[in-house]
Amino acid sequence: MAESITSFMTADHQHCDHLFAKAEEAIEQQNPSLMEQFLVEMARHFRLEEDLLFGAFEEETGMHGSGPTEMMRIEHKQMRALMTQIEGAISVKDFEQVRRAGETLLILMQQHNLKEENMLYQMMDMHLNVPDVIKQLKELNH
Repeated sequence: MAESITSFMTADHQHCDHLFAKAEEAIEQQNPSLMEQFLVEMARHFRLEEDLLFGAFEEETGMHGSGPTEMMRIEHKQMRALMTQIEGAISVKDFEQVRRAGETLLILMQQHNLKEENMLYQMMDMHLNVPDVIKQLKELNH
């Protein structure tokens, strides 16, 4: 079966989720390096969506402003605020705050990922030129 946007981006979600789980374990030992790596990977993931996927979908469908991509951007903003809190807590070695903000972030990520995987990515697979988009995703990913 040909690669889809859904399969490509779901695999990226799984990569970020796995890294987050390892980062949470490391935070328990007051080691922030994996959490810092996770934050970089999440920022990369958001860029793939915001710089390529969302705009392409909006252009193709005409769904601007109040469509599903706008809701995902709002959720990205909420997650970025938590990621900023985590970065700040790491900088002052407040690992309890890292853990608390991380717990909230995890809940938001799980809910967000379900919406993307079960709705938005599948809509993208129906409306976009999937081989071209996958090629662009791979180029942006490196």
